[in-house]
Parts: sequence; structure tokens; C-alpha cells
Amino acid sequence: MSMMRNLAAALLVLSVAGPAYAEGSANAQAPNKGVASATAPASNVVLVHGGTTDGSGWKDVFQILRAKGLTVTVVQLPHTSLQDDIAAVKLAVSSQSGLTVLVGHSYGGAVITEAGMAPNVKALVYVAALQPDKGETLAEISSRFPMGIDSKMLDDKRFIPNRASYHDMIGADLPVDVTDFMAASAKPMRVDTFQMRFENAAWRDKPSFGIVTTEDKVLSPEFLRWMYDRTSTKVKEIKSSHMVYMSHPQETADVILEAVNSAR
Repeated sequence: MSMMRNLAAALLVLSVAGPAYAEGSANAQAPNKGVASATAPASNVVLVHGGTTDGSGWKDVFQILRAKGLTVTVVQLPHTSLQDDIAAVKLAVSSQSGLTVLVGHSYGGAVITEAGMAPNVKALVYVAALQPDKGETLAEISSRFPMGIDSKMLDDKRFIPNRASYHDMIGADLPVDVTDFMAASAKPMRVDTFQMRFENAAWRDKPSFGIVTTEDKVLSPEFLRWMYDRTSTKVKEIKSSHMVYMSHPQETADVILEAVNSAR
């Protein structure tokens, strides 16, 4: 079947082995943000793309941040497993000299939630991003507000977005030639990623900032607000499609710079 709406909700029926934890969203407590109130400046930003995309879309944001004197690193997620994606971000963070703000878009938000436990990460930025708690899976949290994913299964394990609906569903405020190329170059993602349980939630101990994309058809504004509200994330709303960091790079960069300044 080539068309799969609300993929994440459907993935709840899969039986994929993953770490199990006693704690979960039902036992979630109010986040403690006090740990990251250091006075030293954050001089680095690490940018993490979302599912089925790559790091090239961060180019405009990269240039804005670099012009501010920041060291900016763009991670390329392998998408071979959730664990491998987390490891790729941890490697990038560990290579930074000094304090770092970690930024994730969409699925990348879930990755930074785990990788952000590194001691040199001083703040997190969720750009229209998933924000799980420890013990949760992405399928579980998205069952509350099913994600609008129109996908094509490549086999029984991997999917990509459907080319026919890519522009309207994912990047309606981008030029069609840009989204056509993004659709043609989409990176396959594993469906079992949505069933893996998270061991940590860095937002519990570190300040977090979030962008709500009010025209988003992938992660609805209601879903984003629900996640950010329960985690005491400071929110900026932008009238944008899911690909806000490409269609609104300056506004996205402004939120990241706010996070950088908060870590001073």
C-alpha cells in the first residue's frame, strides 16, 4: 500500500523490541530546569535535521548563526536506527569546544532529547519538533494527535514521503522546485524507530525553546503546543509549513539565538 496517512498512529500495532522502563508519560513530573543555569556563554550550535531529509536545508540558518560569531555544526543522521541517529548527534556534541545549544527539527527533536544529556549542552531548541519523555515511544505520544504523514513503503521496514503530496503536506510555503528535489532525494527511514523507548529526556534538566508552526500538516499546532506545554518549553509561533527553518530562516535563527543568549 503506497498511501499511509497518520503513519505514527498505525505503528502502534507493530511489535518491535525495545528497551522497557517502569516510568513513562503517566508518571511524568514537572521538569526541573535549574541544572543548566550556568553563566558561561554558549559558543556552539549543533543543528539536527528531521526524518527522511538531510542537513542541507539548514544552510540559511547556518549562515545567519555563523555571522553572529557562533561555531555551527550540521549533523547528517544515518537513519539506520534511532540509536545510530542519537550516536551521530552525541559525536557532534562531544567534538564541540565549549558550551553548546542543540537544535532539532521534527524527528530531530526526539534525537536531541536523548543526545542533549551531554554536560556541555546548555539549552535545547525544538523546531516544529517531537519532544518525548523518557520511557515513551514516538508512536505513543503521536497517537494523541496523529501525524499527517503520506508515505510510500519501500519494503516492510523503510518508508519515504510520497512525492505526489510532498509539497502540500510538508513544505507548502517553499518553491515547488525545492520540494520536488527534496522528495526525489528523501532518505529512507525505518518504521521501528517509532517504537523505540527513550532512556532520557534532556528537557527535564535544561532550558528548552520551541517553534510552533501554525500551518503545519505533519505535526499539528495542537500537537506541538501539547508537547511544549507539558515540558515548560518557551514557545514562539510562526505562520509556516513544517519546513519552517527553510521558509523562515531568520525567525528560526532568532529563536536559536535566544537560546544561545539564555545560556550566558
